[in-house]
Amino acid sequence: MTRHRYRPPSRVGFALRLTHSKRAALIFLALLLAGAWMPAHAVEPGEMLKDPALEARARHISQELRCLVCQNQSIDDSNAELARDLRVLVRERLAAGDSDAEVLAFVEARYGEFALLRPRMRWHTILLWLTPLLLLAGAAFTLFRRARGRLSSTDAAPAPLSPGEQQRLEALLSELCRQDPTGKAAPDARRATGAE
Repeated sequence: MTRHRYRPPSRVGFALRLTHSKRAALIFLALLLAGAWMPAHAVEPGEMLKDPALEARARHISQELRCLVCQNQSIDDSNAELARDLRVLVRERLAAGDSDAEVLAFVEARYGEFALLRPRMRWHTILLWLTPLLLLAGAAFTLFRRARGRLSSTDAAPAPLSPGEQQRLEALLSELCRQDPTGKAAPDARRATGAE
């Protein structure tokens, strides 16, 4: 008859063991968080076109138009009433035979350039497009200047001691020599200042 020795559970292994309900709760939480990053399309079934090619074009155009209520979402992702009206308008224009560019131009003429989620490159929007690049260049220039300043300050020799500072140092070193009975610290300290 062999006896098995009792081994207490290790702290790490014991902490990692999960009950079935805890494991299910963690899986549910992971799925819930994963679903939060999925894009939520607000297009209702009644808005969709019967022709899949036209519907795909409508979805593409809807991704390029800003919800004027939410201002940070496309009309395809927004549940606002105005976004719904714009989605219907886009589908009506496509069903009437307009091209994608004509639909975008119509919405821009009606609501202004702000309705475009990605404004076009024009002379009055050049600053909008260049601001991120200018900020990045400014940050790189600042980091370069600071790093260069640190290198030049560490390479420079320290300023020489004034006569008063030299006398004070000599007094401290002589006091150190008197306090140290072995006399080992004094030569090292004197050598460091160049007094020997």
